Amino acid sequence: MKIKNGEYKQYINGVIHWIKIDGAENHTTPLVIIHGGPGGNVYAFERTIGPLLSKNRTVIYYEQRGCGRSESPDSEHAFTFKDLINDFKEIHHWLGVEKVDLFGYSFGGELALEITHAVPNKINKVILPGPSLIGLKTQYLIQMAGFMSVADPSFISVIERILEEPGTLEERYVRLWKAADIATIDRLLFENQSLATEYRRLTQESKMTNTGLMLKAIQNKPPTIPLYERLKEIKQDILIVTGVHDRNSGVPISNQIHRQLENSKLVLFNNSAHFPYMEEPQPFLEQLHSFLEV
Repeated sequence: MKIKNGEYKQYINGVIHWIKIDGAENHTTPLVIIHGGPGGNVYAFERTIGPLLSKNRTVIYYEQRGCGRSESPDSEHAFTFKDLINDFKEIHHWLGVEKVDLFGYSFGGELALEITHAVPNKINKVILPGPSLIGLKTQYLIQMAGFMSVADPSFISVIERILEEPGTLEERYVRLWKAADIATIDRLLFENQSLATEYRRLTQESKMTNTGLMLKAIQNKPPTIPLYERLKEIKQDILIVTGVHDRNSGVPISNQIHRQLENSKLVLFNNSAHFPYMEEPQPFLEQLHSFLEV
């Protein structure tokens, strides 16, 4: 197809996917936005840094199966990395281009790396703001420690109680997120609390919810070989951008990814937590444009 601006509903692997194209007039290598979660959406991204990106680049948004404005598969188990990679392959084919750049934030960064590993001939460059590695138990520990660092005394007691309860680390991690109040979650994710409020407003405005099915499916059927053991096989140029106050996936995860990749650059933003593209948009855009235009 000839890439044209607009919103599309495309039937892909048995699921109708919401796709949006913006900035087609720029005629650049398409920059595909891969949202976080697992199970999130692009609504807030589309209304914050998204318009700034599409001033100079062709931007492709899509929401993963069962997420946002895309429909759900028939099976609650059909949310594995294999399913998500196969969906991307079909979207790439539908676009009719040779290669795309990927922009994967949070869990989307992990998915972007899985896609790049699976179909390296279709991927040009990759940008990873605050990427995760949910296959590592370290990821859960970082978030638990992050909650401790921003919790008030009463919630610290709740955290301590949850950590002493029976169950797997993953189960206690889920309990902790369910127990956390909005203010604590906002402090976990943002340094600038006015931006946290705006992000929360956009989340509520979207009327979209995370079913939790994707996280459960990925936890129940992870890749046979963990991603962090396959990172050395990825040869693309990759830019990792992480806030030094990121308490969600954190600098340790970004460092782990950076060390294993052959051609990556890690840039730390001193005034950001988990959303550097929202908390420091202009420096972020400068890094992105410089990286993509080399």
